[in-house]
Amino acid sequence: MDAEPGLTEAAQLFKVLGSESRLGLLRLIGDRPRTVGMLVDATGMSQPLVSQHLRMLRQAGLVSADRNGKEITYTLADRHVSHVIEDALVHVQENVGDALGEATNSA
Repeated sequence: MDAEPGLTEAAQLFKVLGSESRLGLLRLIGDRPRTVGMLVDATGMSQPLVSQHLRMLRQAGLVSADRNGKEITYTLADRHVSHVIEDALVHVQENVGDALGEATNSA
């Protein structure tokens, strides 16, 4: 089957976004640029785990890193990423609301 152009890359993007931890990191970085230490403090994840997720996000082209001495600050590489995440959150929250409404109506 000849796939539509971009489908393979979009599927790979969704694989990277398929982690609650990575989504949370992207939400935090989307608010403002952050260092690994700031992300560790905000999430409670270990420094090695945060660094591992950031490496994967960088490889996927979702975040960029700016070095200032020993400190590296991470920013979103593309604002489209924050829109994809926001749309996904709105979608699932709508579905939860719909499901609650159905459960209440059928009771």
